[in-house]
Amino acid sequence: MTDDILFERRGRAGLMTLNRPQALNALNREMCLALHRQLDAWAVDDDVSVVIIRGAGEKAFCAGGDVVGLYHSGKGGTSEWEGFFADEYRMNLAIGTFPKPYVALVDGFSMGGGVGVSVHAPYRVVTEKTLFAMPETGIGLIPDVGGTHALAQMPGEVGTYLGLTGARLKAADCMYAGYGTHHCTSAQIEALTDALAEGGDVAQTLNAFHSDAGPAPLEAVRAEIERHFAFDTVEAIMESLSLGSDWAVAQRDVLMKMSPTSMKISLRALREARGDDLAGCLRREYRLVSAIKSGHDFFEGIRAQLIDKDKSPRWRPAALRDVTEEMVDGYFAPPAWGDLSF
Repeated sequence: MTDDILFERRGRAGLMTLNRPQALNALNREMCLALHRQLDAWAVDDDVSVVIIRGAGEKAFCAGGDVVGLYHSGKGGTSEWEGFFADEYRMNLAIGTFPKPYVALVDGFSMGGGVGVSVHAPYRVVTEKTLFAMPETGIGLIPDVGGTHALAQMPGEVGTYLGLTGARLKAADCMYAGYGTHHCTSAQIEALTDALAEGGDVAQTLNAFHSDAGPAPLEAVRAEIERHFAFDTVEAIMESLSLGSDWAVAQRDVLMKMSPTSMKISLRALREARGDDLAGCLRREYRLVSAIKSGHDFFEGIRAQLIDKDKSPRWRPAALRDVTEEMVDGYFAPPAWGDLSF
């Protein structure tokens, strides 16, 4: 057992609290395993009619996975890397296929792994404190935890834009993009939790607390997102952005800072995710992260962003033109030890 995630019964609800506020509730392997075990238990518990997940502290729902821990385990050549991703992805699928209502109270930062424990649920409540992002291309990774599946289901090319740029969304944009299903104020979260625990109709309870999140800035640039991010190569997207508005050129400048390899494999994964189910997307993502361990960019990205914090990653290859189709194909091959099993 681990104190990093807490479980309790409140009325008819099974309540899960991500409990690493000092680390913005970042997920480690023990938390993933414990969450999955508890879901299995509550799935067959007749006294539990709804499961609720929330984050401890004032800032974060869950700011991602423990990528610094993965950095050290990957550098050390241990099997912790493969084990973490396998257990996390199996947990993601368990959330996506859970037979009872599952409500994520996203009252704070939700990035990477935090998206994985919320977006596959049928109900996601956002507040004025919510900040969503999938920033993986900036650390040499991909939008994983079923992120390719979730992003591919967003309207038009919004998911492509978010997956490549790592753009951050507040509540109104979360609702517009489809990450949030309901919106309420942060001050109402505790009352909402109690109301859900009473065991009535979950959708009706959430609707009773729901309020308008306001206008979505994304809507104002939606036409540009559709114009520039519809291409199937990163080079074509970059060229289109270069010839566009000030907003478009600013997005090109963002992409120029990202790992060329990550962008290319992420875009292909997002395209292949269209029409695929969650299990298929997770299996594909596992192939990608397994190959990423043998590469350079993840370790360089974490060094630059979180270890040395010089914010100046030296990607290898450094240019899109040097990331060949053959190199990209290699990331999509099954790992030597086999595909992820569920």
